[in-house]
Amino acid sequence: MKVLIVRFSSIGDIVLTTPIVRCLKYQTTAEIHYLTKQSFATILENNPNINRLWTFKKSVNEVVDLLKAQHFDFVIDLHHNIRTFKLKFKLGVASKSFPKLNVEKWLYVNLKMDVMPDIHVVERYFEAVHSLGVVNDNMGLDYFIKLEEEVNIQAKLPIQFHRGFVAITLGAQFKTKCLPENKLFELIELIQLPIVLLGGKDDQKLGELLAQKYQNNTVNLAGLLSLGQSASILKNAAVVVAYDTGLMHIASSFNVPIALVWGNTTPKIGMYPYLVKAPVKFFEVENLSCRPCSKIGYKKCPKKHFRCMQEQDLRSLAIFVKTSFLIRTV
Repeated sequence: MKVLIVRFSSIGDIVLTTPIVRCLKYQTTAEIHYLTKQSFATILENNPNINRLWTFKKSVNEVVDLLKAQHFDFVIDLHHNIRTFKLKFKLGVASKSFPKLNVEKWLYVNLKMDVMPDIHVVERYFEAVHSLGVVNDNMGLDYFIKLEEEVNIQAKLPIQFHRGFVAITLGAQFKTKCLPENKLFELIELIQLPIVLLGGKDDQKLGELLAQKYQNNTVNLAGLLSLGQSASILKNAAVVVAYDTGLMHIASSFNVPIALVWGNTTPKIGMYPYLVKAPVKFFEVENLSCRPCSKIGYKKCPKKHFRCMQEQDLRSLAIFVKTSFLIRTV
């Protein structure tokens, strides 16, 4: 049997499909192909459970004819939108998607009617492979780092970081998922431990400001590392402070303690850390009538007060970080 798994984006969503890939590999004799956008290929190209990775730059039409020539037996649609519907129609083979719960999410976000089932998105992904006899092995997420992207901590970081450090992820696609600058300054002041800042190019300037202010215990690597190198830093961290983002899910795959700060989104949407064996603690401002204001986020707070982040209990967050650090480094 030859199967095609489809998930176009984004970082976290793709990482969350890795249990499906692994269980297919070990519970069937299928030849496993995976289709995603070229910009996200690095997440999967080192995954030993995938026989062949297919990518496209802008349109899936770039590879449709090549995919047709593969004569797939089954398509596992883990994106489930109009583009994947068209792809499945063109391939003309049996397929299965997962329940995306768009109506339930709309009611939750727009009318604050909580009809969301208490089920993680990974469990919903597995509904797309039940007909193949595949079940969840409950082994969590996978992230495979290329050997050349493994970071030598002793060579990369100052000596005081070698015993252990806290990794803080600075950015997200949407700013309403992130602590604002003033709260990050406050958090670093409270933690008082070796800290590595991670993020993309857009977070580099903020990282430099924080590292300059707290140069005795803070190193900025935001905008300076590849995704695989950032994953290596997360794997080696004693504890991670993260948002509802792709880097959080990568950290989840390494079973490190996570302090997860929720802003405009909530765990009810089903994208919280999956099967992490290390401690995970949620930090969120509850009982806000405006929250969640979106299932993904905005560039700025629609209400202009940003209470979901400005009112975070950073002292409790710092206590969790310090306690986890102590347990992991003793």
